[in-house]
Amino acid sequence: MIVSMKTKTQNTTRISTPSATTLVLGGNGKTGRRVVAGLKAQGRSVRIGSRSASPSFDWHDSRNWGTVFDGIREMYVAYHPDLAVPGASEHIRQLVAIAKERGVQKIVLLSGRGEEEAQLCERIVLHSGIPATVVRCSWFNQNFTESFFRDMVLSGTLALPVNSVREPFVDAEDIAAVAVAALTEDGHSGEIYEITGPRLLTFPEVAREITAGTGRPVRFEEISMETFVAGLQAAGLPGDMIKLIHYLTSEVLDGRNESLGDGVQRALGRAPRDFSDFVANAHASRAWEA
Repeated sequence: MIVSMKTKTQNTTRISTPSATTLVLGGNGKTGRRVVAGLKAQGRSVRIGSRSASPSFDWHDSRNWGTVFDGIREMYVAYHPDLAVPGASEHIRQLVAIAKERGVQKIVLLSGRGEEEAQLCERIVLHSGIPATVVRCSWFNQNFTESFFRDMVLSGTLALPVNSVREPFVDAEDIAAVAVAALTEDGHSGEIYEITGPRLLTFPEVAREITAGTGRPVRFEEISMETFVAGLQAAGLPGDMIKLIHYLTSEVLDGRNESLGDGVQRALGRAPRDFSDFVANAHASRAWEA
């Protein structure tokens, strides 16, 4: 559900004064590193929250979470591997409690469309007493360049246990732009932004778009879930990631998200990026060179 229909524009949105530091949890991920780049482009101080950072942040070890929050005013939360996994809500509940205790003044949560556990996490954040914004989306365009779909594109075959389901593939650049706006501007608190691309596409249509935009022949092949999972195992993906992908392809990718959201339009006052533009940019940057 989209909670309001108001549109943000540059003429009506006041940008908050930079001070303190913004924490980006998942700052090395697909959306997180783009959020970091957007904040730094505005001259803002950023702390990346990850196991490799200093101080380190680990979702499964909260002993130094308080240290990670030192000097933090706003935070972007991208939960790893996904808010849909069991136990995510408890981690989010604990995180929000510490954030409130340490004086965090704004939270932006990356959430998933059609995911029950994700929506529970949204409620925890929105009812925390800290001004919060939810950025809700589903399959990223960048899954075809920065994730497991890339190998399929390189092989020339998108082999998946789906066919006619249509998905409003969304660009991670749009997700990050909305998140940065929510972190740095007034007027976004309490909003749930449904972020989608401007079109619904099936995976066969995706294959044709990539072929047309790159000259690289890519076809779609419908396979069984058993064959799909076996392929993921053969590729060496961790068991928890295979379980997540199984869930996302068997349950979330069932037609429940066959609708367009207006989150980009409401938050940024512009249209979302089209998949064809993503393909052109990916091709120009040689993202699909082996």
